[in-house]
This record gives sequence, structure tokens and C-alpha cells, in this order.
Amino acid sequence: MTPLTLTADATGKVSRARRTAWVPTLVLILGTLYCLVPIAWVVIAATKNRSELFSTFSFAPGTGFLQNVGDLTSYRDGIYWQWMANSAFYAGAGALLSAGVSAAGGYALGRYSFRGREAIFKMILAGVLVPSIVLAVPQYLLLSKTGLADSYWSMLLPSILSPYGVYLVRIYAAASVPTELMEAARMDGASEWRIFSRIAVPMMMPGLITVFLFQFVAIWNNFLLPYVMLADDTKFPITLGLYTLLAQGASQPALYTLVITGCLLAILPLIALFLVIQRFWSLDLLSGSIKS
Repeated sequence: MTPLTLTADATGKVSRARRTAWVPTLVLILGTLYCLVPIAWVVIAATKNRSELFSTFSFAPGTGFLQNVGDLTSYRDGIYWQWMANSAFYAGAGALLSAGVSAAGGYALGRYSFRGREAIFKMILAGVLVPSIVLAVPQYLLLSKTGLADSYWSMLLPSILSPYGVYLVRIYAAASVPTELMEAARMDGASEWRIFSRIAVPMMMPGLITVFLFQFVAIWNNFLLPYVMLADDTKFPITLGLYTLLAQGASQPALYTLVITGCLLAILPLIALFLVIQRFWSLDLLSGSIKS
């Protein structure tokens, strides 16, 4: 047998394919750097004290991280940690409620046939396209009329309904909850609530975890809604609290180190949540594949 040889045309195609493969790789590398460089700057800048922040190279580590954390903790009797607790409450409770509402609404739209179902679903799709900034002022006016403005409810109620969450669960329920299984449960005498809570919810759990994660991150990072709704700074979430610190930093440059350190600490709960949820995400997907 004679060894295979590549013609000049084939060799040229292979070399061009190899060169072309570097293009998406380079784009991905540039995109990664674009996302990670600001985070790296925040991590390094949080280690610098007030003098090092403006006098040393941007990516040179400093020596004042522990002092910055101490100053941030002592600022106004630890109001920063009150802001963190508020954000955890708003994001945690809002994401749980939103995941529950999305589970019920998406399951009903995906597994039941009733008059007006498609019209409701199209309205929900339209809600996905509406920017949150458009709804902030009307929501404030409605809650102000009921006396709920500048309260914890003014942050929770607008976060309960997530059109994207309902849409996602509707698609997931239609794909993961077999009609045959529901019919078998009905023949065994199970009620609709039991079918939903004991059969559908466990099978939709990966989708519900996705909704919870998306909604938690969205509420945690939300700035406009608390800016419109809240006036008492003890109810501020971390985003609005850091904004007030940054605004004061224009006249008190010493506060810039507190803002940077606060931004770094505010990222850590999101990273921890993603790592924890990713574990249960994998377990749910694995268990779903075993059951099927």
C-alpha cells in the first residue's frame, strides 16, 4: 500500500482552515479579557489604601485590604452590611416567589389546554420585550397609591412576576413533563395539585433553578427600581448604597477605597451562589436522565 499524499489544493485548504480556526479563538480571548480585566482591576484596587490608589500602577497590588474592610465595616455603624442584608432579602425572597409563580404559570400554559391560552402566552412574550425602565415609574405610582412606596414590599412585589421566567418554564414543562405520566397519575386518583407538586415540579427543577438564578442576579444588580422606590437609606440594597457612597466620593475622595472594596465584596455572594447552584443543577440533570 502506498501512503496517502495531500495535493497542493488540499494542503492549502487545510492551512486556510487552521488560520480560520484562530479567528473565533482570538475573538473569544478578547471577549474574555474584556470581561475579566475590570474584575481584576477591582480585586487589585481593593487591596490599596487611600494613598496607593492614586499613586501606584493600576495593576500593582497594595497593602490596605484589611484596613479597607475595617473602614467599610465601621462606616456609619456598619450600614454597608445592612445594605448587603437588604440585597440578600430582596433577591432571595423575590427569586423564590418568582420561581414559584413561574412554575405555576409555565406549567399551566405548557400542560393544559384552555380558551385564551395562546393570547395569554403572547402577552407574556410581549412582556419579555418591555424594558424594566419603562415599568419603574408606573409601578411606583401604583404602589404609592396603596401606601407601599419606600417599603420592603415595594421591592418584592414588582419582582414576583417574571415574564421570561414564565416563558422559560412553559417551554421546559412542555418538554420535560410527559402527558402520559400525568394521565397515569390521574387514573391512580391523584389530584391536579398533587400531580403538579409531586410530579411536575421535581421534573422541572433544573428549569426552576435557572429561573431562580436569573431572577436572583437581576434583583441583586437592579439599581433603577430601588432608586425610584426607596428613600430611607436603611432599606437600600447594595447597588443603591454603593451609588450614594460614590456620589459622596466626589467631595470626599477618601470614600473611593470604600466603594471599590464594597464592589468586590458585593460580587462574592453571586459567585458563591452560582457555585452552589451549579452543583444542584448538575445533580438535577443527572437524576432526570436516570429517571427517564
